Amino acid sequence: MPLKLGAYTACLHDRPLEDALDFLKANGLTSVEVNTGGFIPAPHCPVDLLLSSEQARADYLETFASRGMELTGLNCNGNPLNPLPGVGPKHASDVRRTIELAGLLGVRNVVTMSGTPGSDPDAKYPSWVVNPWDGVYMDVLDYQWDVAAEFWTETDALARANDVRVAIEMHPHNLVFSPVTLEKLVELTGATNLGAEMDPSHLMWQGMDVVACIRRLGPLVFHAAAKDATLCKGVDVRGVLDTSFERVPAETPGKTPTGIGFWCNSWPTDPAWKFVAVGIGHDTAYWTQFLGALAEIDPDMAVNIEHEDAAYSQTEGLALAAKNLREAAADL
Repeated sequence: MPLKLGAYTACLHDRPLEDALDFLKANGLTSVEVNTGGFIPAPHCPVDLLLSSEQARADYLETFASRGMELTGLNCNGNPLNPLPGVGPKHASDVRRTIELAGLLGVRNVVTMSGTPGSDPDAKYPSWVVNPWDGVYMDVLDYQWDVAAEFWTETDALARANDVRVAIEMHPHNLVFSPVTLEKLVELTGATNLGAEMDPSHLMWQGMDVVACIRRLGPLVFHAAAKDATLCKGVDVRGVLDTSFERVPAETPGKTPTGIGFWCNSWPTDPAWKFVAVGIGHDTAYWTQFLGALAEIDPDMAVNIEHEDAAYSQTEGLALAAKNLREAAADL
């Protein structure tokens, strides 16, 4: 079968790594991506131990190999450019440590986000410019791209020194959220080891043609996620840039942290768009085209399911996504 089909284990953080791997294997998956820091904890990857011990690294990799599985990516999604002292510096450190660990483990790809700085050197919070029709926002973007270029030039050099590629997820609320902005970052930095993690879901709800995006970026696509999205009825009056989210109450168990004192918010009850299990938003033929476009770039590329469909449990949604992804691959 072309491509390496697998999953990102963040949705299985409630169980030990070994149990998570057994579940993936039972669903016909062989590729694995684990979290190493950033927005969420890393229960499936003891980063400190693995950085310090060659034996621990050998034992860790054997956990995968003994099941016929391959660790294909380390995920450190966060905002390394965030001016908040409890967010940006930690996420930047997590990215650097993840690159070093990937090099030691022989894992080729580190997945992360470009980040978003503040609007100016004195800004307290990150500021994402959506539509710079007003000239002042060009000044903001100029400053932000300068900040990003400095950080990512240094990070590209670190990745190169460790023989690792950094695959950036093109995610709204980041400077890099589209193929055009990904290309801009690579051009500004002269990067050799920065490219894209092709997560189609964020491109879908922005109205992009995902296959066209893959072909536009070509060899800059290093790694991929299998994650679906769909527009909902709410888009009729909300549009895809809707901000009608609500704070999650402080007493809510299992809140997802995004930084010290900050948490993921709850979506509107009638959202403009939402994430769905692979095959729910787009049919098998669509996913076959997606996989085919990736295989044209690299027939051995890892494509890891990221399950975030709230309509299904972790295991139900992941099993459904795996079934639909395997069927799409069988049609290649």
